[in-house]
Amino acid sequence: MAGLTGEALAHASERGHVLLLPTGYYIVGAVLAVFASFLVLAVLPPKTIVSAWSRRLCLGSVPDFRAVTSVPSFVVLAILLAAGIWGGRDPLANPLPLVVWTLLWVGVTLVQGSVGDLWSWINPWYGPYRLVMRCVGFVTHRRKRSTLPLSVLPGATRRNLPIYRHLAYTPALVGFFAFAWFELIYPAPDDPFRLALVVAVYWGLSFAGMLLFGYNSWSRQGEFLTAFFSLIARFSMLDGQKSGGRVRLTLNWPGAKLLDAAPLPLSGTLFLILVLSSVSFDGLSKTFLWLGFFGINPLEYPGRSALIWLNSIGLLTTFAVMAAVTLSAVALGERLVASRHGFRKASGLLVWSFVPIALAYHASHYVASLLVNGQYAVVAVSDPFALGWDLFGTANHHVEAAIVAGAGGARLIWNVQVAAIVGGHVLAVLAAHALAHRLHPERGAAIRSQIPLTVLMLAYTALGLWLLSTPTAG
Repeated sequence: MAGLTGEALAHASERGHVLLLPTGYYIVGAVLAVFASFLVLAVLPPKTIVSAWSRRLCLGSVPDFRAVTSVPSFVVLAILLAAGIWGGRDPLANPLPLVVWTLLWVGVTLVQGSVGDLWSWINPWYGPYRLVMRCVGFVTHRRKRSTLPLSVLPGATRRNLPIYRHLAYTPALVGFFAFAWFELIYPAPDDPFRLALVVAVYWGLSFAGMLLFGYNSWSRQGEFLTAFFSLIARFSMLDGQKSGGRVRLTLNWPGAKLLDAAPLPLSGTLFLILVLSSVSFDGLSKTFLWLGFFGINPLEYPGRSALIWLNSIGLLTTFAVMAAVTLSAVALGERLVASRHGFRKASGLLVWSFVPIALAYHASHYVASLLVNGQYAVVAVSDPFALGWDLFGTANHHVEAAIVAGAGGARLIWNVQVAAIVGGHVLAVLAAHALAHRLHPERGAAIRSQIPLTVLMLAYTALGLWLLSTPTAG
């Protein structure tokens, strides 16, 4: 029961309060704002837009010490796993579920998408992989007392097997679906002991994949967290390009890095759609509409255990429907201009415009969880094993849950959610506009090709705000 209760709190958004607000006007206004952005972009010179958006400011360079910062991250992960196994079972007092579901899945994602690629510096695989590779290199070249750099050590530059070159993001796609199922459907995703086992097994399997196929290959194609964070980082304002042993930093406008993105393979396109559809299903699965459609009284919510098969099918169906609608919109747009580009290239390029939408939905959906459970995390890390410790002086911090309660808190959160969704869709229209001109340099053709995708974005704007404002159960 503790696991179930914690999960409910982890996804609390107090959406019932916003019914006191004129949500219908908000939805109509949001849709009109996104539509207006399309009209404005249609009359502005595309070269001027791209030129202004792609401006960057060089900030210099810093040493590439990711291997150094990754090792402490791995140590922290090991401590969290130990706390999950041997610590308390209360998910609001044990640091593992709070760090995984709040600080990592919510906090790091928002930093990754707004500031820069934080994940590459705290990735818990990179440092251990470097250490293992150096040990392998030392043993292999022990007679010469080799000090060869990582780039020439066994396994460091290993290419993918042929099957993986064709499948591309498929391993990460499967992994993310399993992750979404565990988070949204499994009865107790934040039970510390079970979560610790899942995280430990996943870390081990991913590390084995990196040893077999090389760190770069497996982290891009097989490890879904790195794949997800890499895609989201395309929207951030800080860019870091590795050059030798240093990282060159530049400051850019939000989403500017999407302009020079290469087309994703079909599996990468589906991966981005799955990211967006999983958040959407999380909101949909608790609505009165969804439960009532299957004859379930939302006021007598039966709990996750009774809905495993229903929600599993629902998660898969939501993904399939969103993939079909999105790909159909791209195909229709290309057909309107008699495009000579292949469908995979067009869909793989235009799907990048979904990154700001995915980030906006993530922010709006989990903002209340971050505000409340983030405080619980600050308390829990001071006493990870429930032994009465106060390592960081925060064990007795009073958690202020009222920040998301009451009319004032609800109004503030609702306006933040609306701003995030509208802003994300406006930037998505802007990104689609710029990417369409890469496919179709002729201005009229580029605009016509965007019409079906823009209609989809308008519909998704309305859907997103409805999901945030409609009553939910559980």
